[in-house]
Amino acid sequence: MPPCATCGTPVHTQFASPELVAPIVYEDFDRAADPAWRTSGAATLDDYARWCGHLCGLTCYRMALGPSSPSLFELRDGALKYGAYTEDDGVIRGMVYAPFAEYARAEHGVDAEVHRHLTVEEIVELLDGGRQVIASVHYEIRRPHRPAPGRGGHLVLLTRRTAEGLLHFHNPSGIDADTRTAELPTDRFEPFFAGRGVSLP
Repeated sequence: MPPCATCGTPVHTQFASPELVAPIVYEDFDRAADPAWRTSGAATLDDYARWCGHLCGLTCYRMALGPSSPSLFELRDGALKYGAYTEDDGVIRGMVYAPFAEYARAEHGVDAEVHRHLTVEEIVELLDGGRQVIASVHYEIRRPHRPAPGRGGHLVLLTRRTAEGLLHFHNPSGIDADTRTAELPTDRFEPFFAGRGVSLP
């Protein structure tokens, strides 16, 4: 996909085939049937199918790193070494912010800062100060015209505030171009937002 015309940040989805995001998230399409799985950098199809649904945070990080970033599963492998993901009885948990930030600093020289308590107003301040923010939101932020069913559980990358005051963000599980790079006023973003995240240069 071409970079975002507004902010220049690469546009990536956590699933290898962007056109399959909607079938995967809303129609139970089998992730193992994704024909582009090798482009993720996964070593095997089984590894891709098991992990791709958990890598929204690292997809955000990959976008933040720019066009020369490693593949998604190369980032996954690196983050695992720092404990940014854990497994409990076969259940994948993460992205865990503190070890992820340690990984970003140690392996890529990225000044990642964890924000365990974060307001929308503070996001605006970070964006205006030149930082990007990986923020915890409900995945249904891709359909913001509907009431927010909850907060958190998914991660998006906020890249800037527009001249009109809208929050510009990239959604790794956006179902089309308008939801992969989206803009929302702060009062529509806030009901989906869990009040935590990680900021990056």
